[in-house]
Amino acid sequence: MSDHPNAARYRQVSAALSAGDVGGFADVIADDIVWWEIGSSEPVRGKDAVIEQMQFMSDYDVHVEIHDVVANDDHLIALVAVTATKGDETLEYRTAEVHHVDADGLVTERWAFSDDTQAIIDFFA
Repeated sequence: MSDHPNAARYRQVSAALSAGDVGGFADVIADDIVWWEIGSSEPVRGKDAVIEQMQFMSDYDVHVEIHDVVANDDHLIALVAVTATKGDETLEYRTAEVHHVDADGLVTERWAFSDDTQAIIDFFA
């Protein structure tokens, strides 16, 4: 059975982000996206603000390993393991990503839940 188009798109974007390609990521998020960051009580709002927020990733080597992606026309849920490295420090953590997707396949809202929120906050601070 093949992936739902939203799941396939998520796999492609994750691979692009792991390769440092933020541009491919920008192509799949809505202009008015609401992006909930792990450990933040307020979302980042709007495509430009999310892209600016993602620029910090260039300071890190981040590898995303997808465990599974389940999607339909409205939502996708991805279970991922992430390894992030900066200098001599490495953090490994797991997240569940939940995305609301519009009729054009663009992500309009994103939530993420992790196995160790404080470790993520500390590492990326």
